[in-house]
Amino acid sequence: MAAFLLDDRVKALVYTGPNEIVYRDEPQPMPASGEVLIRVDAVGICGSDMHAYHGRDPRRTPPLILGHELAGEIEAGPGAGCRVTVNPLITCGYCEFCVQGRNNLCANRTMIGMTRAGGFAEYVTTAASSVIELPDGMTSRAAALTEPAATALHAINAAGRALVRPLPESRVLILGGGAIGLLSALLLRSYGCRHIRLGELNALRRDAAERAAGCVTYDPAEGPGPAENSVDLVIDAVGAKATRHAALAAAKPGGVIIHVGLADAASEIDMRKLTLAEITLIGVYTYATADLRAAAIALHEGAFGDLAWVEERSLAEGARAFRDLDQGRAAAAKIVLRP
Repeated sequence: MAAFLLDDRVKALVYTGPNEIVYRDEPQPMPASGEVLIRVDAVGICGSDMHAYHGRDPRRTPPLILGHELAGEIEAGPGAGCRVTVNPLITCGYCEFCVQGRNNLCANRTMIGMTRAGGFAEYVTTAASSVIELPDGMTSRAAALTEPAATALHAINAAGRALVRPLPESRVLILGGGAIGLLSALLLRSYGCRHIRLGELNALRRDAAERAAGCVTYDPAEGPGPAENSVDLVIDAVGAKATRHAALAAAKPGGVIIHVGLADAASEIDMRKLTLAEITLIGVYTYATADLRAAAIALHEGAFGDLAWVEERSLAEGARAFRDLDQGRAAAAKIVLRP
């Protein structure tokens, strides 16, 4: 029997209530039939983890081990010994969306870090069908970014299909300098986009985005953003009332808005402009498995740059990392925790 089965407790970072994260012992997870046990090597803090931390996500009920942006090695189950990343969605495989290859829309999906324990722990279990083997030699830092990178890739692919002219010709506005916003800027650069502007409230993140992606940044609370009707493509990586208004104001007639973030569940938008200017508004949710595989390869091959802007901390320091993100003290658009 493998040594990991001799211990019945593991260390984990547990969301126990609004603004409360505790590093403590938890029962050793055990894989059921058709599942794998993964020794977690690196796991990123997502914006949705922060929403849960603030008590703003009714789908994530404490006590819960959050975390779904992870990489590690399979220790038990199919593929034992393989280094993998994980699609946090556990899908049925037989609904109309799964058979179309759009398993991010699965009607029967569950999710690690939401409906079951996630990756802020030494070990996590998930469906064997949800793991993606990593390219040989891929670093753990890059591997832990596969999930958010796949979201950016999925969003930009949707934009490319909707734009009348190619992406490199487009003037782009990105709202939000978190991981999705910055990864989108980096991928757009690799696609040849020359005109990228990024709006972000946090000055530390603005500086990081300028260094990492070379895009022009501004503070939406102070300086003027892009002129009205001046942008071909807007990526709203925040999804708040203010950013939805800003996106529609900036979009050119015939332009495209990609809505990724969900900071606010609902808000009014300027439907008159949306209609009269024939703006295309596209909501995107996570990615399909094909996007996840493509993102892993793109990260490994350097399409997202050297990832020097990513900050690594130990899992034991996770509670402080959440506080630093909450209070705007972290310059990094992504903090990766290492168990």
